[in-house]
Amino acid sequence: MSIARPEDGPAAASAPPMDHEIRDQLARIRSSPAFDAPDRAQKFLCYVVEEALQGRADRIKAYSIAIEVFHRDASFDAQNDPVVRIEAGRVRRALEHYYLLTGQKDPILITIPKGGYVPIFSRVLECPAQADELVAQARPSMVGRLAVPVTCLMLLGVAGWALADHSALGPFSYGGPAAVTDPAPGMPKVIIAPFEDITGTPGSALLTRGLNDEVIGQMARFKEINILAGDAATEPVKASPSGSYLPLYRLEGRIRLDADRLRFSARLIDRDDGVIIWTKTYDAELGRRALLDIETEIAGEIAMTLAQPYGVIFQAKASEVLDNPSEDAKAYACALSYYGYRADLNRQTHAAVQGCLKEVVARYPNYATAWALLSLTYLDELRFRYRLDASTAAPIDLALQTAARAVSLDPGNVRALQAEMLADYFNRDVQNALAIGEKAYALNPNDTEFAGEYGFRLALSGEWERGCRLLSQTITRNPGPVDYFRSGMAVCAYMDRDYQAAERWARAADLPDNPIYHVILAAIYGQRGKMPEARQESGWLERNAPDYLTGIRKEVSTRILRPQDQEHFIEGLIKAGFSIPVERSSETMPPAVALSASNG
Repeated sequence: MSIARPEDGPAAASAPPMDHEIRDQLARIRSSPAFDAPDRAQKFLCYVVEEALQGRADRIKAYSIAIEVFHRDASFDAQNDPVVRIEAGRVRRALEHYYLLTGQKDPILITIPKGGYVPIFSRVLECPAQADELVAQARPSMVGRLAVPVTCLMLLGVAGWALADHSALGPFSYGGPAAVTDPAPGMPKVIIAPFEDITGTPGSALLTRGLNDEVIGQMARFKEINILAGDAATEPVKASPSGSYLPLYRLEGRIRLDADRLRFSARLIDRDDGVIIWTKTYDAELGRRALLDIETEIAGEIAMTLAQPYGVIFQAKASEVLDNPSEDAKAYACALSYYGYRADLNRQTHAAVQGCLKEVVARYPNYATAWALLSLTYLDELRFRYRLDASTAAPIDLALQTAARAVSLDPGNVRALQAEMLADYFNRDVQNALAIGEKAYALNPNDTEFAGEYGFRLALSGEWERGCRLLSQTITRNPGPVDYFRSGMAVCAYMDRDYQAAERWARAADLPDNPIYHVILAAIYGQRGKMPEARQESGWLERNAPDYLTGIRKEVSTRILRPQDQEHFIEGLIKAGFSIPVERSSETMPPAVALSASNG
């Protein structure tokens, strides 16, 4: 399918679908066996579609749906009764399934974006193979009636991106003329040369080829760099055009077998000047382990050391790129700036990095990693209380929309999945967040930046043993700053009631500008009876983040899921002198937890 143009006539996608066309499409969907939704989910879909067609999109809220569709009484509380959220998820999945299997050639697309329940209707046409760009932005006044025109990939179900009103995203759009000739952002390139077999036996030749392929495969899982498989005859003479600081590296390797021993020597060379940036030798005994296991382990260590954020490739020429980025290197410089901000989570740096990422996605609207990083900056506005007085849409809505955009562009991009996981988690869709995390971790377990964040979510959701183990492994394996993950380990030790270890972890973290860090310290000091230190943390929050003090119970319940864990953490804050009203635990319980508790 293709995006219809205004010149295509009255049936083009630029014209809103007629009401009768939308109702026909709804009937077509509901009558199809491919639309696998229970009766109450179908009633949900009919209700929201009809309300939108009647011009009452502004009334489509969780409360009205619960009353009108599920016959809840007037005391319905969406925070404690997740029925609407659950059925909305079922409807979204059923619609994605329908359009993937049966509805690929349907004239009308119906979607329900995450973060709300207002349906969006858009018209599509049969598309030539080359047309898969998103070209227009929905007008705010048309929410519920006309969406952004739809990509062919979206209709084929790639990531099931739910289209929404994107007008609040700031000074950039999802498409327009730039999307037609979308330039590729400049990123470092690594040429992985064929590895050299020094031994020259059939067995060593097989191992050399296998390890070469495994390294290419594992390096390619990191989307912040470009991986090229090549040899000296096909490599460019120099890294990039004159005046550019985009790096180009060559990874070489040599394999030697001696009886049952393997030695693999690897080195990374700067193609601009021939300088060896990194080198390492790996040894293994062949008789004790399967060859595939050895190949996987060596390739994983190489990829983790070189390709992940804060790895050798990121660090090698960071100063040159950041000090004077050429035009083709600005997107890469912006990514470097984001990871610099992540090192200390500083409020001032956050604003500059977010602005930079907005410019990048405006110029490169199909750059999934930039959309993912932008989503993470919106999320930080919410969880660290940055810029909440800004006149924009709610940060959680922006985080959800931009994460969905990233995943739709590249469903295998771990940074995009990380953004989606965190956005869903803070939107209180914890079950889906953890499912996304599990998927992303399976895609690339060597991405320690992701593994640590996933481990933190697991721990806070109640899987303390597994989550804290991942956090601990991240601190050991991550080549970059780990202060954020150390603060996570402080929470792990706190929940284990080892308050002395918790204090050591918290003091080892250096996040002086981050409000939640001071909340963690205050709880620890409260449990240890260190009142002067506790008052110091409380004073910092009063001066720099007073919202945390007035809504501390909500801040805790947003992050820590189980009621007993919430109360344990609150206990430390009360001992630290915080004034916290006593509430029933169910009132602070996220919907997924409240549901399981009520069923228990």
